[in-house]
Amino acid sequence: MAMLVSIIVPCYNEEAALPYFLQEIKKTEAEMHAAYGCCFELIFINDGSKDKTLSVLRDFANNDPSVRYLSFSRNFGKEAAMYAGLKHASGSYVALMDADLQHPPHIVKDMLVKWEEGYDDVYAKRKSRDGETFLKKF
Repeated sequence: MAMLVSIIVPCYNEEAALPYFLQEIKKTEAEMHAAYGCCFELIFINDGSKDKTLSVLRDFANNDPSVRYLSFSRNFGKEAAMYAGLKHASGSYVALMDADLQHPPHIVKDMLVKWEEGYDDVYAKRKSRDGETFLKKF
C-alpha cells in the first residue's frame, strides 16, 4: 500500500486561489508518487468564507476522491481550522499549507526526505522576504 500524506489547507475567502493550489499540489503528488509511492489526501477546511470557496471545494470533492472538505458555520480562525484538519487526517505524514501558495507545494518533497531521515517535525523557513512591505518584514 502507498504511503499516505495528508495535506491540510485552511481556507478563508480563497475561491480565486484554490484552482491554482489544486493544480500545483497535484503536480507535486504526481512527482512524489513516482519517486516515493506517496498518495495525498487533501483536506480543505472552509473557515466561514463569504465568497464561493465552499462551492469550489464541493466541486473539487465531487471530481476527485482524494479531496475532502469540512465547512465551518462561521469564521473560527486558522488555528481552529488546522485543528479540525488534524483531527480528520489519516496520513502517515501531515503537512499544513496555505491555499494562496505562500507555502509552495513542491517543498513537501524536501520535507518528506527530512521526515524519512527520522525528524519528528519538519517546517520550512523563508530565506528572503523580498517584495514584502516593511510591516510584514518587521
